[in-house]
Amino acid sequence: MVKESTALTASLRNMPEIEREPDLSSIAPLQLPNDRQLVMRVMPMPADANGNGDIFGGWIMAQVDLAGAVLPARIAKGRIATVAVNQFVFKQPVSMGDLLSFYAKVERIGKTSVTVNVEVFAERNPAKLHVVKVTEANLTYVAIDHAGRPRPIPAA
Repeated sequence: MVKESTALTASLRNMPEIEREPDLSSIAPLQLPNDRQLVMRVMPMPADANGNGDIFGGWIMAQVDLAGAVLPARIAKGRIATVAVNQFVFKQPVSMGDLLSFYAKVERIGKTSVTVNVEVFAERNPAKLHVVKVTEANLTYVAIDHAGRPRPIPAA
């Protein structure tokens, strides 16, 4: 048993990256929003890409809708539905291998609805990390009852 322990210690000396704490500053996203909440993180798969390797815009829109619903669902304390996509801008293409981070901020709370701004950032090229904003959208969700009719947003 002592020999195995000594062998393990010797092999760790040959792998200095294991002996020290990892430097997360080199892998952490750069300049991401601090006034928003990270609501979702996802990496597109090959089935989400077109023949050129770019991710379908419709797939990105669906992910933005999912991410945008997180905060309104908490605020509405129940069932919600997307009632409007007020703005949707594709700033840059999304490619295979991009890690997408979705940040949301509540813009407005009405009597029955919540409007949210969602920004999407792509982390690219892990060897030399590069972070870019790829999409921004404003969506409005309405709180609904069991019959699908609008209902008031509960008091905070």
